[in-house]
Amino acid sequence: YQRRVRGKLTINNIKNLYLLQRRTMSHSQGFVNFVNVSPTPFHAVDEASKRLVASGFSKISEREEWQLKPTGKYFFTRNQSTLIAFAIGAKYQPGNGFNIIGAHTDSPVLKVKPISLVKSANYLQVAIEPYGGGLWNTWFDRDLGLAGRVIIAENNVLHHKLVHINRPILRIPTLAIHLDRSVKEGFKFNDQTHLLPIIATALKGKLEQPDNSRHHTILLDLLAKEINCQPNQIQDFELCLTDTQPATIGGAVNEFIFAPRIDNLMSSYLSLEALISCSTETSLANDKSVRLIGLFDHEEVGSESTQGAASTLMEQTLKRITLSTPSSQLLTPNLYEVALRKSFLLSSDMAHGWHPNYTEKHEPNHKPEIHKGPVIKHNANQRYATNAVTAGLIRELARRNSIPVQDFCVRNDTLCGSTIGPILSAYGLKTLDLGNPQLSMHSIRETCGTDDTEHAFNLFKAFFEQITLLEEQLNID
Repeated sequence: YQRRVRGKLTINNIKNLYLLQRRTMSHSQGFVNFVNVSPTPFHAVDEASKRLVASGFSKISEREEWQLKPTGKYFFTRNQSTLIAFAIGAKYQPGNGFNIIGAHTDSPVLKVKPISLVKSANYLQVAIEPYGGGLWNTWFDRDLGLAGRVIIAENNVLHHKLVHINRPILRIPTLAIHLDRSVKEGFKFNDQTHLLPIIATALKGKLEQPDNSRHHTILLDLLAKEINCQPNQIQDFELCLTDTQPATIGGAVNEFIFAPRIDNLMSSYLSLEALISCSTETSLANDKSVRLIGLFDHEEVGSESTQGAASTLMEQTLKRITLSTPSSQLLTPNLYEVALRKSFLLSSDMAHGWHPNYTEKHEPNHKPEIHKGPVIKHNANQRYATNAVTAGLIRELARRNSIPVQDFCVRNDTLCGSTIGPILSAYGLKTLDLGNPQLSMHSIRETCGTDDTEHAFNLFKAFFEQITLLEEQLNID
């Protein structure tokens, strides 16, 4: 901000700087609060659902017919780990476009196996399976809890309950350097044998296990106590290990966010808040599009699942919206296809910030920095879906709203990751991949900047409110 006012710190400028910092910290602290109650995709979707209901959104079901109306605000979930929410403009007609922000709710974690009972050297351990491409070395010597969903039987009916044991009950211990001097040349470990957390010693744990037991009694007792049921009511569960250290704002001048799951709950949170902010009656009054967010599970493992972006979920959703508004009886053939070509998708996933200790890892002309705004991602081999048209539109949108943006392109000698962008763009959606810069991606603890939360929120808000008019000015197929 000081650069904007050229260093002239008048009373008004100081006041504006204070208000800017206050807004920035509001979104940053909001994310911290969100991620702390969202240890799994199930919890993230549950928290997002609560916020949507509190903001006047109506929950609908894929199992029922939809009756939608202009200015209506709706959401639904699939598998309790994927969420779609949308607001319909007051001037929407079937065949008009969809303005979509896509993100994902999952992150690399260690998941508890279906049969987790392991004993070794008089320790009780819990068998885990790595999910996604995590920096698993960062999970050693951390205070770990458990979170997920549990299926319980109650009065001959199955229910699910969310669980979050947010205290250190598990730990993956490293080997002392005295017993492995080779660690100086690099920390190497076997995912099957060395990545097993301990939950208790055999001396203190309960040794009596039923012959058909799949899990340690002590683990089932902990879960039962947490969700207020009997251990024998637990039929199954989906659990993952979680870091018990809460997310926080840090750095000498409080400019960083230190947190788990920044990739990609940051994008999920900011897109959610932007949609809520842009769903007021005033904001929707002159809009003829549908504003939509899709928060998908399973991005970290390829998206090919019932609730992943590679499923038919987005296609079915857009078709149903087109067919479920009051004027849908006026539909003519191909209006859905027409709508797709009027639509725009922002695929929002975190970006690799320029690392101070590994400066050589970035392409010389593409070094995204923290605090300098969202990063537009490019890849000639279509690992990202950005092209000149979509990049030009977003640059102009950012320029009109004084939002800084950056560019990222991977080095030619480095493999490029991917996102849900190329998957969803296959429907015929104009698509741009972008994300805020961060450090330590896929670590148990990641780092990003507080200023970028404000930049991304403002860009998402401008996208929902302005991209339709801007896109209509572009005369291209």
